[in-house]
Amino acid sequence: MAVKRICLFTGNANPELANEITKVLGSPLGEARVSRFSDGETFCEVRENVRGLDTYVVQPTSSPVNDNVMELLILCDALRRASAASITAVIPYYGYARQDRKVAPRTPITSKLVADVLVAAGATRVVCVDLHAGQIQGFFNIPFDHLYALPVFLDDYLKTRFDSNACVISPDAGGVERARAYSKRLGASLAIVDKRRERANVSEVMNIIGDVEGLDCIIVDDIIDTAGTLCNAARALMEFGARSVVACATHGVFSGPAIQRIQESPLKEVVVTNSIAPSEEARACEKIKVLSIGRLLGEAIRRIHNSDSVSSLFV
Repeated sequence: MAVKRICLFTGNANPELANEITKVLGSPLGEARVSRFSDGETFCEVRENVRGLDTYVVQPTSSPVNDNVMELLILCDALRRASAASITAVIPYYGYARQDRKVAPRTPITSKLVADVLVAAGATRVVCVDLHAGQIQGFFNIPFDHLYALPVFLDDYLKTRFDSNACVISPDAGGVERARAYSKRLGASLAIVDKRRERANVSEVMNIIGDVEGLDCIIVDDIIDTAGTLCNAARALMEFGARSVVACATHGVFSGPAIQRIQESPLKEVVVTNSIAPSEEARACEKIKVLSIGRLLGEAIRRIHNSDSVSSLFV
């Protein structure tokens, strides 16, 4: 029996990442056209036969979030109506992940809404990288693979630059588990930034829990959005005697004044992945370094396609 080929499609959100994945897989990108009508409606046409094939749609739902979400949904619907055997939505960055619970009366849980419409569009499996909230996996009643960028950061950046004189920093209490995983693998110490958030996208650093004096500090997080929390944390660490501060975050959203704040901050370097295609402003910033997760996603897709273990990627 012939082995079904890996059939990979992508929208307009991050074609560079999709092309990197095809090189890892040794399989060409599927032929599909995603365009818009003059009134802004999204249109998708799959230009090859996918009947009975296992298909994979690579589409981060980053800015413009609503356009990219619709591209993903319409691609999935087109593949379902073309009789694809399975449709795996590979979402390096899951938009609306920060709306994972009700934070006030009469507010939505938009992460769950996106999950529901994705399944309704035809997705039979989902692959994501470093979800903002792990419980989002429970919003899906289909198989879900949660990947971590930790091996990419360790192998391609941290292990070659830091030793036991490093300290891994969690920028808030919610990120302690992530920071502990990094510190364990680096053999570094651990510290926590205690901050009080007055309103959305505005934070005030209050204290540092742990000893950072004379140490090279590595702030680890999942998302850098406006970079307010990150830059405030870096200043606080330097005030508490840190020798240097770098930051590692999987998703570089970099909205609003983020790039300017990073330029003016004491951060030595900010390392992100290409889960979100970097803007021209981000590419031009000397402090921002982008690592590729193409190899990680490509290997995960290969293992899913061959029914091999995905979790063993991290063991």
